[in-house]
Amino acid sequence: MSKVARIPGYQSKNPKQNRGIIGDREIRYKCSLQNVILDVLRGRPGWTEVPGQNSQVPAAQQGTRPSNQQTSGQTQTGNQSRPSDGDWDFYWCDREWLHQNYDTMFLHEHQKILHFRNHYELTRKNLMVKNLKRLRKQTEREQGKTEAQSFDFYPTTYELPSEYHIFVEEFKKNLGIIWIMKPAAKSQGKGIFLFRRLKDITDWKKGEYQPLSDQTRDVPETYVVQRYIENPLLIGGRKFDVRVYVLVCSYNPLKVWLYRGGFARFSNTRFSLDSIEDTYVHLTNVAVQKNAPDYDPEKGCKWSTQQLRKYLAAKHGVDKVQKMFKSIDNIIIKSLQSVQKIIINDKHCFEMYGYDVLLDSDLKPWLIEINASPSLTASGKEDYDLKFGLLSDLLNVLDLENRLTGKEKRIGGWDLLWDDGPIVADDNMDCTPANGSAVSTPNSYLGCFNDRKKQLREIYLTAQSVKKS
Repeated sequence: MSKVARIPGYQSKNPKQNRGIIGDREIRYKCSLQNVILDVLRGRPGWTEVPGQNSQVPAAQQGTRPSNQQTSGQTQTGNQSRPSDGDWDFYWCDREWLHQNYDTMFLHEHQKILHFRNHYELTRKNLMVKNLKRLRKQTEREQGKTEAQSFDFYPTTYELPSEYHIFVEEFKKNLGIIWIMKPAAKSQGKGIFLFRRLKDITDWKKGEYQPLSDQTRDVPETYVVQRYIENPLLIGGRKFDVRVYVLVCSYNPLKVWLYRGGFARFSNTRFSLDSIEDTYVHLTNVAVQKNAPDYDPEKGCKWSTQQLRKYLAAKHGVDKVQKMFKSIDNIIIKSLQSVQKIIINDKHCFEMYGYDVLLDSDLKPWLIEINASPSLTASGKEDYDLKFGLLSDLLNVLDLENRLTGKEKRIGGWDLLWDDGPIVADDNMDCTPANGSAVSTPNSYLGCFNDRKKQLREIYLTAQSVKKS
């Protein structure tokens, strides 16, 4: 066995070559998805799959077993048995499963599960803005208007139908501008449309979304209406946004990791305000763009964040781009702080968010939305490699194998951005300001180059030597 293969936590190209027992047993995992995360888990040394983990049926409904045949690792409920909460160590579950089962689960000390109980406080568009507005008002009261200006990173937003009349007043003050309507709890561009005239949403107001007097019918679907960013930064005449990955291991204290990799998602059609009904012009979601008549799946509509950073630095200067990326850090921390006191913190839970950030022509970043389940389905080889590394390193950060010291600031492509306070970088990187004036550089390297495999080898060797000593 090679020296590299013996380094704990480092993945060789041949998983079977490095597979072995961790401690007194292998780590048992469950996964409810059939995409890159399942490939990562199945290829991880020392991890084994719990049979039947991909069933979407809640555990309490997964068949029966006579009581005299009940096996260890199962609990009995009436005439039904279900796998107990102790038959897995790690569970990459979907949100629906968590909502149905979390409140009735007992989790053991060692278990880790994806999603916090009320993650939607940050990922539903209406709740995200409500929480940001609340923290902004609190900041203004306690620290003044200047500090509250640091929350100026989301468009003017109203919830409909509850704030319809307030929105109408704002609309009349700014006649002629473009607004965008979005369902509060949908993704992939579903249900989104742009409008300039108030009568364009008359059908929405009077139709199926109007509050209903008939209490036996479903309540109207909640939408948000936002002021549309009419001056997006364009590259090649096309609009784009940036997908940023953020890992939260704890809300109390707040511990946040930022992934260096990510991608810019481009629209397939050149930007214009003349045709606001054309989704291929205004929406950057891959789920939308791949249906464009002239979409080329070989080329796709993505740039890596590293490629984007190099382009912007060459065009606008390193210092200006550094300031822009620092503003993205501010968006991440402020948004997480806005829900820090209301998220049900559980040491067993973690969350990987997908932030969607739009840059305007002044290089000002705007928070568009935050996803609790960013797509892990690869659109090509480059996308697959990005997501495979992202998820592999996420498992390295969680460190179920207990092979790290717990004091690392960088693990593969993840950099520790916040740990009950800002984290300062240990060393200078290619992405620091060109004039070298930064004294306390944040440990943030979004879009910077990283030899993640080399870095993993180094931190695991260091951790081994520290633990031996």
